[in-house]
Amino acid sequence: MITKFKSSVIILILLTGILQAQSGSSITKTGMTAAPFLTIDVGSRSKAMGGAFVAVANDLSSFYWNPAGLANIDKTGITFSHMKWIAEINFDFAGVNIPVGNLGNIGAWITTVSMPEMEVRTVYEQEGTGEFFSASDLALGLSYSRNITERFSIGMNFKYIQEKIYKMTANTTAIDFGTLFRTGFNDMVIGMSISNFGGYMQMLGIDTQVDYDITPGEGGNNDRILANLRTENFQLPLTFRVGLAMDIFKSELNYVTIAADAVVPNDNAQYVNIGTEYNLWNLISLRAGYKSLLMPNSEEGLTLGAGINQSIFGGVKLTVDYVYGDFGLLNNIQELSLNIYF
Repeated sequence: MITKFKSSVIILILLTGILQAQSGSSITKTGMTAAPFLTIDVGSRSKAMGGAFVAVANDLSSFYWNPAGLANIDKTGITFSHMKWIAEINFDFAGVNIPVGNLGNIGAWITTVSMPEMEVRTVYEQEGTGEFFSASDLALGLSYSRNITERFSIGMNFKYIQEKIYKMTANTTAIDFGTLFRTGFNDMVIGMSISNFGGYMQMLGIDTQVDYDITPGEGGNNDRILANLRTENFQLPLTFRVGLAMDIFKSELNYVTIAADAVVPNDNAQYVNIGTEYNLWNLISLRAGYKSLLMPNSEEGLTLGAGINQSIFGGVKLTVDYVYGDFGLLNNIQELSLNIYF
């Protein structure tokens, strides 16, 4: 156990040192991408471990963190999660993962983001026009994962992404790719994933239509020519994760897992997530973590959570997970996730 702990500490120090060196010279890239909802973490268990999950990736939240982890789930699984995000935003995720023998695993999932309707206000009607508008986000995905060898797994997502606000819509497609490698050294696992590699998003709709006068001040021409404003294209929030996970203690009754992820996004500074999980009798789990270490001006930090695993109706397994996350000036977030395996 001591040897495992020392190895883990050394690895964490190396990851932290590398990202500290990078973040010291980084230039802020915040707000430079479209579809920021794609960066909202999925899964109460993984969130409770501070988002250090790319190498753990052994439950249905792997759809988000590392699709390679789905290859190691040998039962059909369904997952649901609901969260009240900041500013009264509703965040929902659902997915299903199905083993198909030697071919691997296939899955499908959906992420939705919604918020209450808001009243339309203008410069001249600041109290409202009487009209209301809404905004929403949607991601639909298909997943495939497979164990290439006993130690190495791969996985990928193919997804459609849409953002809507009022009468404007943007959409595109993207892929995620991940790998898992079980080293055989002290139960260490190395994980890697690349998320949201895809096209650009551009808002289009009736609100870009304007009347245009090609020759203002000159008579004889139509001053009501229909034209469209050209909106800007924005990249997706491309994210690269690499991480390590290890059981520093393991017995027939319980085990302790520690994990660390180094995260490199294209729309923010690099950072590190760390987390741990204690499991007793494969029934009760306690978790803690810290998110966004080394990121300047981050509001995220401490995460805590717990989970219960219970077999019902014979071979059906039910897991319920809860997370509390500190969000600084934005208070906190809480979430429940439900996984069913059969």
